[in-house]
Amino acid sequence: MGGKIDVYLDCVSPYSYYALLHLLRNREVLASHGVELEFHPVFLGGINVGSGNKPPWTLPAKAKYGKFDHERARDYFGCPDIQTPSFFPIVSLLPQRAMTYIKFSTSIPQEKYIASFRELWIALWEQQMDLSKPQCLVETLRRQFSAEEVEKIMEATKTQEIKQKLIDTTQQALDRGAFGCPWFWVRNEKNEEEPFFGSDRFHFMWRFLDLPWRDIEIVAKSKGKAKI
Repeated sequence: MGGKIDVYLDCVSPYSYYALLHLLRNREVLASHGVELEFHPVFLGGINVGSGNKPPWTLPAKAKYGKFDHERARDYFGCPDIQTPSFFPIVSLLPQRAMTYIKFSTSIPQEKYIASFRELWIALWEQQMDLSKPQCLVETLRRQFSAEEVEKIMEATKTQEIKQKLIDTTQQALDRGAFGCPWFWVRNEKNEEEPFFGSDRFHFMWRFLDLPWRDIEIVAKSKGKAKI
């Protein structure tokens, strides 16, 4: 067994949060089977434009169904405090650029990158903080970084290098067929690669990776909260 899951996420997507929590909950057992996880920040707005997709709330039938879907997902993934902010949706370029800088910074450990990425969903979806506003993002980043580190991150979001890196990662997701988030590109031990979409396709993903998917789901359920 073995392989890799490239995970494309945007904090503006609650389904991305469900996927992140589920993968973190499963991370240890996935690693025991030789499966690597890599989390990539992308700009969902760019994916929607590039793929011709439309957000679900723009279609009345999907918006009506979404109420039931979110309630079920909140219960299943163990994040009952999620609520749609009154100012939703936001343009997520600023927080996603911040995560892009943190991901590629050689001085920031991987665990802190993942922890700070998770903080975005907590701030936006649980605490109703508008992360498109610099001060709200600063306050969120301060949970994981010093004032000096946060200042450096915020300055980096203004640079062409980081803007281009986010563009490139978003384009990579589009080139791999993405039309929304969360998007997954999965390679198994045979070096076969396939895309997966959404927070409810994990059983298909585990089967593609030739994992004992029923056991993985049971282990994840027994572990409870996701670990960073």
